[in-house]
Amino acid sequence: MVSLSNDVKREIGQHFVCGFHGYHPSDEIKTLIRDYYLGNVILMKRNVQDAKQVQGLVRELQLLAKESGHVRPLLVGIDQENGLVSAFSSPAAGTQFPGAMALAATGDPDLAYQISAATAKELKAVGINWVYSPVADINSDSKNPVIGVRSYGDNPKQVTQYALSVAQGLASNRVAPAAKHFPGHGDTHVDSHLALPVINKSEPELQGTELIPFISLINDSTPIASVMVGHMALPGFTGDDTPASLSAKVTRGLLREQLSYDGVIVTDCLEMDAIAEPLQGGCGVEEGALRSLSAGADIAMICHTFESHVGSFKKVYAAVEEAQLDYAALGESGKRIAKMKDVYAGSWEYALCPVTPDAFQRGWDKLKEANLQLSKKAYQKSTTVVWGAEKLPLKAGVGKRVLLFTPTMESLNRAVDDLESVQRDRSGRLRNTAGSSYLALANEVQKHAVNTKHIVYSSDEDAEKIVDNVGAIVFVFRNADRSAWQIRYVKDLLTQVKEDIPVVLLASCGPYDLVSEDNLRRRTSFVASYEFTREAFDAFVGVVFAGNQAQGQLPVSFAGVV
Repeated sequence: MVSLSNDVKREIGQHFVCGFHGYHPSDEIKTLIRDYYLGNVILMKRNVQDAKQVQGLVRELQLLAKESGHVRPLLVGIDQENGLVSAFSSPAAGTQFPGAMALAATGDPDLAYQISAATAKELKAVGINWVYSPVADINSDSKNPVIGVRSYGDNPKQVTQYALSVAQGLASNRVAPAAKHFPGHGDTHVDSHLALPVINKSEPELQGTELIPFISLINDSTPIASVMVGHMALPGFTGDDTPASLSAKVTRGLLREQLSYDGVIVTDCLEMDAIAEPLQGGCGVEEGALRSLSAGADIAMICHTFESHVGSFKKVYAAVEEAQLDYAALGESGKRIAKMKDVYAGSWEYALCPVTPDAFQRGWDKLKEANLQLSKKAYQKSTTVVWGAEKLPLKAGVGKRVLLFTPTMESLNRAVDDLESVQRDRSGRLRNTAGSSYLALANEVQKHAVNTKHIVYSSDEDAEKIVDNVGAIVFVFRNADRSAWQIRYVKDLLTQVKEDIPVVLLASCGPYDLVSEDNLRRRTSFVASYEFTREAFDAFVGVVFAGNQAQGQLPVSFAGVV
């Protein structure tokens, strides 16, 4: 039996990473750090207003931890994969850099290193010392609803090359990388935010594909600081449908023992439905926290709900007191966390090093200026003309109108879609989509073609009627391979378009939109931007309207495109 002393509570607190709401430390996060000795915090987009605010926020959290008697500073993490998952990126905060598949399209792993090092420099400047990147998943299933362009591609060697570059770049500026989602979330068309994916592969099959990037990251000269275990079942390996994050066979047996990984293991967020939702077979957040630690995870991640935070702490307290959770093993796990903190969080003097607001802003502005140039270069290098380069740049003709079509979108990816960016269709309905980016695209197109009409098209409307003064069409897809109505719409549209009117098709997310539509090649140009960020769209417009050279190459393979 272990008595629940303050020292025991301090140890247990190191094994959680929790999130909170607001731009300032909430009462809930203060309670967790002060009373439950929470050792690690995750920041979300909801916590990021601007760089100076984040720097002040992190300093407040660290000061509270020190005053509460924490031996070491907090690990402060964030989802900053770049691209579509960029919690720190905004005009007033971090630089928007290309995401994984866009980076792979550049064909330049050294550029990936430079960008990751630049990202880490920005994060470190505001006190963030842990980032949940790189994505080491191989996008074997093109219809994967949650990975997709967050992956460096469908080739294990290529994914390994870029994942290593990104991990090394992050670590070069003392930000701890976390490779995810072990042992691989790429070969599934189920989103673990919503349900439990089942990957029916044997251990040899995993060794031959999914595990290749993780093994390289673990065996690198500087082994990756942390690995995030995902919520997917692997019955061909484990013999049952236990999620990997809760499975001792995966966490302790495969990752810790077979692959000899000695760094920190963290779970994906336990509030995802694959774990949290009983209707999806989940065991619940609190039980998930206990099971993940029992299975060998070092840190359980719970991002959102204070009641789940407290309930999980209390569940683990009771398990330690009743010897259901091995406290000695927890102590060994704590040594790994302490080692990572010593390297990446540093001393209290480092974590609380004073900096005046003016000095911070001067340094930040200089850093941001340099990084914006790097970002522009990278997006230019990633933009890919899949076919029809000979038809570019677009020439609409004097006095002619350019029609820009962008889609109203379902929420396709819970890791990307949120309620912060919205778009309205012609009926005034609100859609959960990255509408602000598509509006920015329309504004950028209008700079080059004053007479531009922006049309938000949807699945329940007939194709727009084409009038005589139309000189060119830009038609934007978002994952049309999973939303076939977009293909139907553009085909209906093209029946009205004269042969001499140029048409540019843009894949604004996954590049798989026209896998089975090679018949469109003759009449169109097809460009891939790999993400619907403003920066990616700026690069696209530069290629299509200003004649800039598209330098990217498809980083995935599919039929009909060479």
